[in-house]
Amino acid sequence: MAADSVLITGGARGLGEALVRAFHAAGWRVAVSDIDGEAAQALAQDLDPSGETALGLALDVRQAAQFEAARDAVLARWGSVEALVNNAVVTRARPVLEIDPDEFSAVVEVNLRGTFIGCQVFGRLFKASGYGRIVNIASLAGQNGGTATGAHYAASKGGIITLTKVFARDLGPAGVAVTAIAPGPLDSPAVHELVPPAQLAALVETIPVRQLGDTAFIARTAVHLAGRDAAFANGAVWDANGGLFMR
Repeated sequence: MAADSVLITGGARGLGEALVRAFHAAGWRVAVSDIDGEAAQALAQDLDPSGETALGLALDVRQAAQFEAARDAVLARWGSVEALVNNAVVTRARPVLEIDPDEFSAVVEVNLRGTFIGCQVFGRLFKASGYGRIVNIASLAGQNGGTATGAHYAASKGGIITLTKVFARDLGPAGVAVTAIAPGPLDSPAVHELVPPAQLAALVETIPVRQLGDTAFIARTAVHLAGRDAAFANGAVWDANGGLFMR
């Protein structure tokens, strides 16, 4: 049986790169997509210079036509695609009373609209084929309003959690499982760029386990949720926040 194929958005760096490497290491054929197409292609080339198991694509997740083109490119290369990981993200930290409405819209456009388009484009394909897995990357900020991130980021991630439930309910009967992962603060370039060192040290002290999250663990969790045996996890939001938020 041929390996399953997955498209990962925002896959060129950070958590996205960890996701790409984890899926590839687990034996998947991986389409690395990113708004930075050259970086996506470079990572795919690093994984597999032959191109047999890795494909790099430029993808602006805000554009449905580009999502459809990426889907078609994966189908043309490998004949099928079994999973989508919606990871593309814009992160901004700004006090809520200082957020310009255009900046709010720009963040929501990538994070929430991009996830919606991906779920819709791939949801149609998966429903027609009778099988599929969609894993959305949400955030603790979407559950508790955020601490080190802006209201636009937190609102978009809360919306992703709701979209996950809607698509899970509608696509579940067709053999498609839709789940989300809600990480807390991760030991990632994005977090280190966003939070000054002194503030980050203070943040770590508020986490019950006294450490930042591991991107590799989040990535392996995504591989787990994308598995063929993961149907019963449909609609779940998997928390990984060191005990910051328990329910």
